[in-house]
Amino acid sequence: MDNSDNYATQLYLSDFLRKPLVRRIIDTLDLPPGSKGIDIGCGIGSHTLVLAESVGRSGNVVGIDLSEHFINRANEIAGQSGSSPPAAFRKGDMNAIPFEDNSFDWAWSMDCVGYAPGDKMDPLREISRIVKPCGRVFILAWSSQQLLPGHPRLEARLNATSAGTAPFVHGQPPEYHFLKALGWFKAAGLKDYTATTFVESVQAPLTDEQQTALISLFEMRWGSSKSELSGNDGLAFQRLCHPGSPDFILNLPDYYGFFTYTMFHGMVDG
Repeated sequence: MDNSDNYATQLYLSDFLRKPLVRRIIDTLDLPPGSKGIDIGCGIGSHTLVLAESVGRSGNVVGIDLSEHFINRANEIAGQSGSSPPAAFRKGDMNAIPFEDNSFDWAWSMDCVGYAPGDKMDPLREISRIVKPCGRVFILAWSSQQLLPGHPRLEARLNATSAGTAPFVHGQPPEYHFLKALGWFKAAGLKDYTATTFVESVQAPLTDEQQTALISLFEMRWGSSKSELSGNDGLAFQRLCHPGSPDFILNLPDYYGFFTYTMFHGMVDG
């Protein structure tokens, strides 16, 4: 399995945990029925479909992603879902969005705009260009987690590794951290900007799908951090987070964990 296939699979599995939270977040947006929106960095498109459901049969939602592999996967998932109206997907770069000015009523981006490495302002300027005056902009990203109950020191060390702090890169200025996005919105000329953090919890007894999603999440968040851990911490990570271990943490009858997504919301100046 190549990297694109592997990451697409991880995205698919993680939705067993994330999708209920994504639905709750989208419900809070009160997207107007019949409105036209764009999902920037749509990945495999599962959240684009939820957005399409929210605006109804007379609405229109398009998802763009730089990865042609993800776009192909999104079209497959949309075809299998039988959702109505279906979302449309096309290849596109968040720094050069392939649509005319004032094309959309709103824009959404999850784990992409502000989350991906690189300049933070260019994507927001592009969004301000393609969204109509007084249109709304939503960007959100994974912002925290507590998933190893009883082992806060180990989890703190995992979260301090390069993988655990991703997408923030050591040496970048503080202004590049996702939680600085209110300043980006101001600099991009957006108005009425706000931030909200949403929490999703998971507890035993876990379904097979939840276990599979958490295993995938452990690998996504911390899998490449092994070389940065001390010997004892590395062994503890394997002991607690490997499904074949007798001490596998997800088998605990009192398991509980949570994660958060933080959303920044603003309006294009009209």
